[in-house]
Amino acid sequence: MSQLIKVMLTDDHAVVRSGLCRLLEQNADIKVIAEAESGEQAYQTYPEHRPDVLVMDMSMPGMGGLEALRRILHRWSDARIIMFSMHENATYAIQSLTAGAMGYVAKSGNAEDLVKAVKEVASGKSFLSADMAQKVALQSLTGDDNPTQRLTSREFEVFRLLAEGKLVEEIAGRLNIGQKTVANYQTSLKQKLDIHSPVELVRLAMKYGVITEQ
Repeated sequence: MSQLIKVMLTDDHAVVRSGLCRLLEQNADIKVIAEAESGEQAYQTYPEHRPDVLVMDMSMPGMGGLEALRRILHRWSDARIIMFSMHENATYAIQSLTAGAMGYVAKSGNAEDLVKAVKEVASGKSFLSADMAQKVALQSLTGDDNPTQRLTSREFEVFRLLAEGKLVEEIAGRLNIGQKTVANYQTSLKQKLDIHSPVELVRLAMKYGVITEQ
């Protein structure tokens, strides 16, 4: 008999968590042992549950999934985390994997992708759906230099929040860092991305799918 895979779900929508729980537990070898509704809660309760796999939404109010991923891996380097995201572009997948996620699954993809991802990641392997793997490969092959890929996970989060129109004070609160630190990230982003105004920052974010046109 195969060993039971213990999963923790993190998503700010209860209906999504409920659906994922039903989907995963249709498999006799997967058991959802804990749920969290925010990145903060996932970070605080992770050591209590120590799941085999943590499935985490990328876009949540407060601490985003990428920041929670960074913090959890900083404290528990053996954590196996799958990012479950509404973002279908390669930029977010690359950022997630670079930050240490072992899998990236788009919410719009095949439902079975998440089941496969949980089983693969639980066994110590990485997982990208075929569609996402193709997008990541194409982005690296086209020679279209995406400057956002040069950003660290923390820089990327600050970049994303700035592009969404968040103020320095709000970003500092979300990421639990000082306003001066956010201002320093702003400066380094301008240099790394060669941008000189908020408008240029938003245009760049839209070009590479970090935000979508409202």
